[in-house]
Amino acid sequence: MPARIAAFVVWAAVAACIAFWGLRILVTPRPAPSQTQPVSSTDSLRGDVTRLFAAGAVPAAATGATEPGLASRFKLIGVMAPKEGERGREQGIALIAVDEKPPRAYRVGARIDNALVLQSVARRSATIGPSQGAPAVQLDLPPLPAPATGSLPPAAGLLQAAPAVEPITAVPSIPGSASPPRAPINRQ
Repeated sequence: MPARIAAFVVWAAVAACIAFWGLRILVTPRPAPSQTQPVSSTDSLRGDVTRLFAAGAVPAAATGATEPGLASRFKLIGVMAPKEGERGREQGIALIAVDEKPPRAYRVGARIDNALVLQSVARRSATIGPSQGAPAVQLDLPPLPAPATGSLPPAAGLLQAAPAVEPITAVPSIPGSASPPRAPINRQ
């Protein structure tokens, strides 16, 4: 019996090796798509390397927070803010689209960009700026459209257009019975 088990294990290992090397040799890999680019080791790092080495916070003026085009990068889609009397501006969520990407929900204090966080949320606005500094951008929701107004047609015109209703006449009843006769029910 042990010889049979040993023979089975040996032949299973031989079959696995043949299958592995057969697939390695006979199957050709798919070519890379035409739009791919090879990785180049000559490209320099992209981004702020000082954050990698835990350098101190970069001042807001150095990050470009005072750029006039900074506000155009962000679009406020919606806000969920508590009432002013409850928790103030420290809590809330804003739905913000950054750089024409799909909007994401950010809590107050969440990092939106490299050096920018959501500082506060109000009823129809949100402020963005550095975590410890003055607001750099205030985003406002677009104003609500004016409510639709109009007038209803005169009530007399509605009554004239309604079809005439014939009055209901009394159903003759059988003497001695309290209710009118009923039609027989056909049950099958």
